[in-house]
Parts: sequence; structure tokens; C-alpha cells
Amino acid sequence: MQSVAQLFAPRSIPFSVEMFPPKGSLTLEDARQVVGGMALARPDFISVTCSAGGSGNGGHTVDVAALIQNEANIPAVAHLTCVNSTRATVEAAIAVMKEAGITTVLALRGDKVPGAEAGDFSHGADLIPLLKDAGFCVGAAAYPEGHIDCLDLDEDVRYLRAKQDAGADFFVTQLFFDNADFYRFRERALSAGVTRPITCGVMPFLGKSQIQRMVFLCGSSLPSPIVKLLAKYEDDPAALRQAGVDYACRQLVDLARNQVDGVHVYSMNHPDIAQAAARALADAGFRG
Repeated sequence: MQSVAQLFAPRSIPFSVEMFPPKGSLTLEDARQVVGGMALARPDFISVTCSAGGSGNGGHTVDVAALIQNEANIPAVAHLTCVNSTRATVEAAIAVMKEAGITTVLALRGDKVPGAEAGDFSHGADLIPLLKDAGFCVGAAAYPEGHIDCLDLDEDVRYLRAKQDAGADFFVTQLFFDNADFYRFRERALSAGVTRPITCGVMPFLGKSQIQRMVFLCGSSLPSPIVKLLAKYEDDPAALRQAGVDYACRQLVDLARNQVDGVHVYSMNHPDIAQAAARALADAGFRG
């Protein structure tokens, strides 16, 4: 199976989706059904999130990533967080991923857990050398509007360059709603010497509470067209959801037209979102 890093070839714009593993009432069989629906969109790879504060192995992340590779024959990217983790727990998670045949990992700090003891890692970049030494293709996070804990955009890009210097093979961005924010970020990254591919993360807004939560969790700004859509359809949830998917599809097509390295859809486990994104890109001539 082709390495995820190899997908970012000249004149190619990889299309990928993210899903989360079973949690709560969601079973592994439910996840299998989600993967089946995602496969219909023919993504170049699927990433699988992990639970905050864990070893990166909680919530069946590795199980779902292996399912994606072995049953759907699609490259998988397993997320691994390091916040509050010891070196021993991270090394154990790495061993489990290698045993399962996972070849690509997205190295993340993860969300801090209130009251938990500090671990052996401060930043996602701290994970990258361990993963590279273990033979993984490694992705890392990028923040077009800056990480929520970092108020200096230039300093934020220096962190991005540090991840590249540590061995990151590619980057996946945090969600953003205004493509101009990404284009400005891309210029800053290039000026800082970042040369690894950066794939653009886009999340459709499906409801008012969801988008408010994302704004506070990620620090993403809301452009006026979205504010107007939220006001227009606030009493019509179905119409608001469709407006959110349509907006995200327009984002993706514009990004592809501006020759980004890749596009990545935060699907929230909705195969119809992945399929709509794939259709929009195909209709615009960016997928076969």
C-alpha cells in the first residue's frame, strides 16, 4: 500500500477524510458501516482520531485504522496524542500500532486533561522523533489561524518549522472557514522554510451549537457569510445542515483551484458529507 506521504505528488491533490473511533453507543460494527460509506467517496486516506489524554490507543483507534487498511484497502492514519502520557505509555502505543500494521501516524499534543499529572511530552513535535525511529510516516498538525494557546502567528509558524525539522512528512491543518486565512498562512509557512505538504482541513457546520463549540475549542473565526447563513436558517435545522455542507464544498473547490497540497474533510462520521465533498471536487474536475 502506498505511503501517505507519497500521495502528495506533483499535480495531485489528495482527498482525505477524518472519522472518530467507537465511543459511547458506537460499536466497532458501526464503525465498519461508517468506513463502508466513506469508501464510496474513494478517499486517498482516512485518518482516525483518538481520545484526549490517552495513549492514543483508547477508543479502538488502532482497530478502526486496521479495518480501513485491511477491509477497505484504503491507507489509514492513526492519531496519537501525548499530553499527560509517559514515554512508556507512548512506546506501548507505538508497539500496538506496529503490530496492527499501521504505517502512518498523526502526532498530536492532544487536549490537556484538568487535574492530570504532567507527562513526559510538552508538544506534538516531541512525539515525532520517536515515531520516525520506529519507522512510521509521520504527519503533524498545522494551524492557519494559530494554535489557540499561541497568540503570535509568527511564533506559531516557528513551531510548525520545528515539527518539520523533527521529521514530519506532511501536515494536516486545523479547520478554518475562510480560505483567505489559509492562503496567508501558506505564505508565512513558505517564508519560514516549511516545504512539507500541507493538506487543508475543512469541517462543514451542521448546527449552531456545533459551530459555537468549534469556535471556542479551536479559535477559528467565523466569516460574515456563515454568520448570515446561521441567521437565515436558525429555525430550519435541515436547511442549515445543507447550507453548511454546500459551504464546505465551495471551500474545497476553491482550495483545489488554488493548488493546495491536499484537502481533508472532518466528516464527523457522516459518510454523506465525504461523498458530497468528493462529488463537488469531481464536478470541478479535480477527481476522476
